[in-house]
Amino acid sequence: MFRGANAISLDAKGRLAMPSRYRDELVSRCSGQLIVTIDAIDPCLCVYPLSEWELIENKLRELASFREENRRLQRLLIGNAVDLELDASGRFLVPPRLREYAKLDKRAMLVGQLNKFQLWDEDAWNAVADADLAAIKQPGALSDELRDLIL
Repeated sequence: MFRGANAISLDAKGRLAMPSRYRDELVSRCSGQLIVTIDAIDPCLCVYPLSEWELIENKLRELASFREENRRLQRLLIGNAVDLELDASGRFLVPPRLREYAKLDKRAMLVGQLNKFQLWDEDAWNAVADADLAAIKQPGALSDELRDLIL
């Protein structure tokens, strides 16, 4: 399980070092093989261990291809997916077009999302985290089920 938000830096080549607390798990779960693709909703990237990505691919494969929304989602997620591998130093290279999509420059946030990570520009992450916190504090913002979950 991946949790927490980690500030990380991109080097001049666009490589990111995976925080050490995740490296061993990634190596044991997927031999350090990762898939990165765009997040179709938020302006960030999703980084999946290969085994988790294969579950997504299987679900996308099962979608009826005659529906435009299904084809659109398949094009966006699969068409932008890139295979990556952690190097000996625990780094991975984020391709330029994906860095451009998420507006990644020098500072980024790697945010655990249980079975995957989101990779955000640091300023964009701070803004969305602040907005999410403000929104959730509004009366009626959470269903009773979600409120019970966190209380």
